[in-house]
Amino acid sequence: CRSALELVPFGIKPLLRRAAAYEALESYQLAYVDYKTVLQVDCSIQAAHDGVNRMTKALLERDGVNWRQKLPPIPTVPVSAQTRWSVPSAGACGANTPPATAPQGGPDQTAAGTERARTLKEEGNELVKKGNHKKAVEKYSESLKLNQECATYTNRALCYLTLKQYKEAVQDCTEALRLDPKNVKALYRRAQALKELKDYKSSIADIKSLLKTEPKNTAALRLLQELNRA
Repeated sequence: CRSALELVPFGIKPLLRRAAAYEALESYQLAYVDYKTVLQVDCSIQAAHDGVNRMTKALLERDGVNWRQKLPPIPTVPVSAQTRWSVPSAGACGANTPPATAPQGGPDQTAAGTERARTLKEEGNELVKKGNHKKAVEKYSESLKLNQECATYTNRALCYLTLKQYKEAVQDCTEALRLDPKNVKALYRRAQALKELKDYKSSIADIKSLLKTEPKNTAALRLLQELNRA
């Protein structure tokens, strides 16, 4: 992966594969940096979002609340690299997916509604970072009224998981999968919620669907092992 990155700096595939390798070696800080670098190049990469979430949890457990202070510097991706990879991802959450219920009114009103939805989603994301999942749910819910976007559903599902509202998490992931049937984040989070609801058969089915898309997804493989033992 390092050799590939020397040839093509900030290449998404070698960064993701190196991050997965670091993760397998339990070099969580280096994996975190690579996942965050991928998100600078293309913020719609689901595997990188999942990786950041996994590494954050692992580092928090290992190093405590000050884990960020121990991180190596995250490289700044130049605009030229961002432009090179700026084609929409085929599996990107909400990429080229029109809202299921478009806001009423002319193009200006629609654009304003979409922009407002994006702002609300970002406010929700900030609240999640602060650990205020209940308030984040409210922001995501407001956003979804304006624009039914896959990423907003999966983000709200994460909040519901944290709040132990597992049925609501399942519903949100199902909505996300209606918009993007192979969405890795939605499949993983629905599997987590179904496991908590003791619906092990359905949970295993979701993990197996996820592994068809990402056969080396370490979090999914770990969850599958837990389910097989359940």
